[in-house]
Amino acid sequence: MNSRATTILAGALGIMITAWACGGSDKSPTSPTPPPTQTPPANPAPATATVTITANGVSSSAIDLAVSGTVMFINNDSRTHQMMSNPHPAHTDCPALNVGVLQPGESRATAALTTARACGFHDHQNPGTSSLQGTVTIR
Repeated sequence: MNSRATTILAGALGIMITAWACGGSDKSPTSPTPPPTQTPPANPAPATATVTITANGVSSSAIDLAVSGTVMFINNDSRTHQMMSNPHPAHTDCPALNVGVLQPGESRATAALTTARACGFHDHQNPGTSSLQGTVTIR
């Protein structure tokens, strides 16, 4: 074979090897993987919660609440209570929790708690009484 024929043959062979190496496979193309579905939380936070005030303190003192939820404070004690946001005496952490003075038998809902965070509350008239303190976790 002459050098020109050898060059052509080598070029053709190179093209065939390249085509064979890049030629793909027998497998059909796969479909794109669908995005994962969003699963709701196992225990979604409720939109409302209740805090009952008695002579023994507050029940519940640890509350989970959905964003934009509200808390109902119910005074079942024979004394007045003034439920407010922490810190005492400024009451500025979560102003929506500031429901003010509740007479015996009175109840009042907070404003909507619109920011995800934890907010402490206490009885302004008894700020050091741990049984009259609690936390609302907004999620």
